Amino acid sequence: MDAGKATLELKSTTKKGDGRELIHAVGIGKTLDGFNTFYRVFDKYETFFDKSGVFPWFFKSRVDEGGYKISQDYSFKQADNKVVTDKGKTFKIPRGTQDMISAFYYARTLDLSNIKKGKTFEFKVFMDDEVFNIKIRYLDTENISVRKGTFKCYKFGPVMQKGRYFKKEEDVNFWITADDNRIPVLVKANIPVGSVKLQLVEWSGLRNPLSSKVK
Repeated sequence: MDAGKATLELKSTTKKGDGRELIHAVGIGKTLDGFNTFYRVFDKYETFFDKSGVFPWFFKSRVDEGGYKISQDYSFKQADNKVVTDKGKTFKIPRGTQDMISAFYYARTLDLSNIKKGKTFEFKVFMDDEVFNIKIRYLDTENISVRKGTFKCYKFGPVMQKGRYFKKEEDVNFWITADDNRIPVLVKANIPVGSVKLQLVEWSGLRNPLSSKVK
């Protein structure tokens, strides 16, 4: 049974970051009608990230989960190594620090040529007024079957840090297409009350051929 739907979309924009051209990314996650009676979720995240450097200049989130609401607006001052929040707080950050949406697009630019099992990538993400050190590890290359077909995929897992929600690396795995698009095909996560699975159901406007599709 499908509980929810998530979309990610890239848009053009005239908005500038210190005079630099930007790309507008919008992510929306929501529960489907049958689940709204029990626990309604509607989360919207937006980022304006640098077209050339793939790092954020502006970020905002509007979260509504079962009546629990969060609103955040961040302005990244990349040249000054800081971020200013809508609450008037200023935080020091390493240059090139990502937000939670731009991090996804940045990760798609990583060099995966001649990648070997166990290779770890690391980058910084600012969220919830804190800088997190994100590490992901390449685990394998596998053929993954979902509703839209079978795809050759790179399999990754996060490198867990002490005190985080997930305790073991096998608690979360994700697969992206083994082609130049690197779109997410499947995510699996174990949680205390069961498991969550996200799978690719639609795509459009890809820049490169979807050569990873096996059937």
